Amino acid sequence: MSGRKIEIAIDKSLCVRCNKCVRVCPSQIFTAAAEGIELVNTESCIGCGHCVCVCGSGALLHSLFPREKIHKIDYSLYPSAGQVMLLCKGRRSNRAFSTAPVPDDSLRMILEASHAAPTASNMQQVEFTVIKDPEMIRKISEFVVNLFGHYVKLLENPLLKPLLKLFFKRYYRYVPVYYRMKREMEQGRDMVLRGAVAVIFIHTPSGSMFGEADGNLAYQNGSLMAESLGVSQLYTGFVCTAIKMGKGKFEKMINLPPDRKIVAGMGLGMPLFRYGSYPEREPLRYVEI
Repeated sequence: MSGRKIEIAIDKSLCVRCNKCVRVCPSQIFTAAAEGIELVNTESCIGCGHCVCVCGSGALLHSLFPREKIHKIDYSLYPSAGQVMLLCKGRRSNRAFSTAPVPDDSLRMILEASHAAPTASNMQQVEFTVIKDPEMIRKISEFVVNLFGHYVKLLENPLLKPLLKLFFKRYYRYVPVYYRMKREMEQGRDMVLRGAVAVIFIHTPSGSMFGEADGNLAYQNGSLMAESLGVSQLYTGFVCTAIKMGKGKFEKMINLPPDRKIVAGMGLGMPLFRYGSYPEREPLRYVEI
């Protein structure tokens, strides 16, 4: 949230003393008194908007949320629980992209959905970099393959390998994957971004305590919106791993400010086809306490 001074007031002539604002405020700014709802410690407001959105009488006046920024919810337009479940179960990483561009309107809706995700303490520090330039997308894939090649060379070093296998055994399962990626790249096929025509990188301030959680909440929103729009998406796991290993090199390549950290990424494209079915997952595991 911005550092603007927040002003909150209650129009006592409109307040029906339902106490909803008292119940929903995470900062406990509202308190129920004999004379009506009172305000305390308003400087603690995180600007979440819960109070103005729950107030049915319009008695809440908040400087961050003038009337034109508050929109009524028509719950009759919500998808059914079954529809949401189908969307969740039907969503997959579809790596069979066509060469058609993702419509700008669809890309905007995916970004809007990502931006609507909740953030810790309502800090709203999640931002996005959208890459559609084919040359830059190619460079991203090359960056991943080249960086992995550097580390594979270390893992395969005959002098270091016996020791490294003791402590980094799990990394060796990806060595054959790297060689396959490298071969495919040399033959003009991209196993990293799979022919995605757009890539969204989600980033937060470098020192953010909850940056990765916030970024992945944004990713999930955007991913589900992409599925609902018929836009194929894949999680850029190899790219995000290479970004962490690259220690700032990737951020420089895409001109990301040094105080920002990429926490998630999504490759996008129009599908050559859509899946006609979804498989059952392993049985649900949970405990009740």
